[in-house]
Amino acid sequence: MAPLVKVDRLCVTARDQRGNNRAIVKDVSFEVQRGEVVALIGESGSGKTTIALSLMGHTRSGIRIAGGSITFDGQSLLDMRSRDLSSVRGRDIAYVPQSAAVSFNPAHPLLRQVIESSQIHRITSVAEAEAKAIALFRELVLPNPDHVGKRYPHQVSGGQLQRLLAAMALVTDPKLVIFDEPTTALDVTTQIEVLRVFKTAIKERGTTAIYVSHDLAVVAQIADRIIVLREGIICEVASTGRLLTQPRNDYTKSLLAAAEPHVRAATNGIMKETSARPVLKVMNVVAGYGAVDRHGNPAVPLLRDVGFTIKAGSTLGVIGESGSGKSTLARVIAGLLPAARGEVLLRGTKLPPKAAHRTRDQLRRIQIVFQIADTALNPARSIGRILGRPLEFYNGLVGDKRRRRVAELLDMVHLPGTVADRYPSELSGGQKQRVNLARALAAEPSLILCDEVTSALDTVVGAAILDLLAELQRDLGVAYLFISHDLSTVKAVCDEVMVLYAGQRMEYGSRGALHQRPRHPYSDLLISSVPQLRQGWLDSIGQMALKEASAGMAEAGNGGTCSFFERCAVRIPGRCDVERTPVRFLSKGTEIRCQRTEQELIELTMR
Repeated sequence: MAPLVKVDRLCVTARDQRGNNRAIVKDVSFEVQRGEVVALIGESGSGKTTIALSLMGHTRSGIRIAGGSITFDGQSLLDMRSRDLSSVRGRDIAYVPQSAAVSFNPAHPLLRQVIESSQIHRITSVAEAEAKAIALFRELVLPNPDHVGKRYPHQVSGGQLQRLLAAMALVTDPKLVIFDEPTTALDVTTQIEVLRVFKTAIKERGTTAIYVSHDLAVVAQIADRIIVLREGIICEVASTGRLLTQPRNDYTKSLLAAAEPHVRAATNGIMKETSARPVLKVMNVVAGYGAVDRHGNPAVPLLRDVGFTIKAGSTLGVIGESGSGKSTLARVIAGLLPAARGEVLLRGTKLPPKAAHRTRDQLRRIQIVFQIADTALNPARSIGRILGRPLEFYNGLVGDKRRRRVAELLDMVHLPGTVADRYPSELSGGQKQRVNLARALAAEPSLILCDEVTSALDTVVGAAILDLLAELQRDLGVAYLFISHDLSTVKAVCDEVMVLYAGQRMEYGSRGALHQRPRHPYSDLLISSVPQLRQGWLDSIGQMALKEASAGMAEAGNGGTCSFFERCAVRIPGRCDVERTPVRFLSKGTEIRCQRTEQELIELTMR
């Protein structure tokens, strides 16, 4: 039988800022059989998304298909007229992008948008399309499938939006579905549930799929075959099983190594002694939005009595699902969101809640590196000007002194001095994140708040950033608050870990202790949700208790009861949902918020 997709010597070029064309996909050839799931994998700039879009006869602005051929279902896509291509897109070839949030129109109900492609192509009547969409909602395990379509995009969680995108793609019964990093922006538990329903829908329908990703552990759960790309060239093609166990190409081997981050070497042991004075101490912080009542509680609480310490030269990891309060905590520490109650102490001195009321030295000592480098760097300023601004503001450096210090900062983050004359648009994602880090270092801070600094990067580049953070900590003694939803990353770089859920501290302890049982049931869920780099892992873990709230995160229990009650596999009805949750200290050295005793948790683990 002829393959559904055949790509032969595809060449794609991009026009740079100087008007020159350069090849970004170079003589790529492969086939996709009917009913097969093929993964395109590689780091940023490898050409995987460009190739995936080419399979729809589409390119982004400034990019063109310069040579080769693409055959889909016996037809040459590149020879089709625009009108014929339009009839294929959305009907025979469907596309599921990475960000569901920007794919939906906030002004229209979800069901109307899900069936739009079936109406454009006049496949079925509105009533038939709606019935089919609701059946898909049920198949994709969406809550309240008969009525979820009446909601608007802001009224459902990120994981639910991603499933609705899949329903939009599948409603026309396409011959090919292209999944472009569909779970990258999701936290670990939501990612697993979305991946599970995607896999089931593909398998039961016999759908042919292209799955674009930089995450080998995710790809291992869904793909039959993997195509490894680097700089627009195919490095290796193999069945998933063979590639995971017997990679032949050196680059493939580096991807596999980066997918399993190793624990970084500890920093200066003297600086981490328990007798050292904390760089930062957070005490009983309550924060949120809206009016604050007479007890100091905001109308919409996002953090509830959170406290911890960070010592010089050490790293505290903050882990939790989307909506758990991680980024809110960073905003409170930085003074961007004033706490309603509680205190933040920097080297023993209480900080004013608002950044505007802090001294220049207090501002200097706490810096933030944000998740998305693109939005954190001014596109109209050169890198030299971006790095020079904090040098002038905090240290008064101008002229040659400032230029020399900019060069030193770039060297610290392993970038050449010539980068100073370039603009953000001329840098890769990893380079931009290094510039973000250099800007934070320009202030010579005591503490850097790292807010999901690797989550937007591919595995190899992310691993390089983690290595750089560890090196800077060894050399400079800087402390980090490392926020992430990726437990593997936290395990690799952090000394202590705090687990947040619905704004509450569920577990707190050393990195090593967190990976020993017993654990808080929520910590158990997070750890068990990290994909393993082996085939069949997703099918072996069984159904997890992941009862998503419609907004993506449960609210804290009333009167101090457990906020995790509805999702907990070991809950005690009539107790966990009624009594105030106590804080317990486990023999392994961690602290948890749970009604269960340590012995009860041990016995439940052994079952």
